[in-house]
Amino acid sequence: MNDNTADHTEFSRPVERARMGDGLRHLVADANERAALARRFGLVSVDRLDANITLDAQGDVVTATGTMRADFVQSCAVSGDDLPVSVEEPVAFRFVPHGTYHPDEEVELSEDDCDSIEYNGIAFDLGEAIAQGLALAIDPYATGPNADQARKDAGLLDESQTGPFAALAALKGGKKD
Repeated sequence: MNDNTADHTEFSRPVERARMGDGLRHLVADANERAALARRFGLVSVDRLDANITLDAQGDVVTATGTMRADFVQSCAVSGDDLPVSVEEPVAFRFVPHGTYHPDEEVELSEDDCDSIEYNGIAFDLGEAIAQGLALAIDPYATGPNADQARKDAGLLDESQTGPFAALAALKGGKKD
């Protein structure tokens, strides 16, 4: 994930490390922030984005865990039709001061490990981390109920008509068993 230093982002929620305290944070994107996020991620709209996040500090390292919820409308990758999507996903981030995280270092991660995000040691942007979590939740190839018809209308064939077994079926088509 990108450096996270509370710059100007669509959903900025800067947290000062010295004043944050541990505990639960509830983040909610307003209408303007959701519209800006929709533009950023190429969505038709973002109708809801919120998260419940628990912060836990160990020295300068801050772990943020919780749940992100979003309702958005994206375009079907095939037909272009509006496709409403709802997601509710666990999120986990680890904010580390600059210079303590080495992205080129080979590390084995389990699926329970957090994404590490560098920050300036003073403040980090929890909202931007949630926005990046939303970006990861978007299926870039999502298809809606009219996708198959749109493929047919465009003259696109499915794999059963073009795959390796289609050639065998065509050869066998002229022969009797």
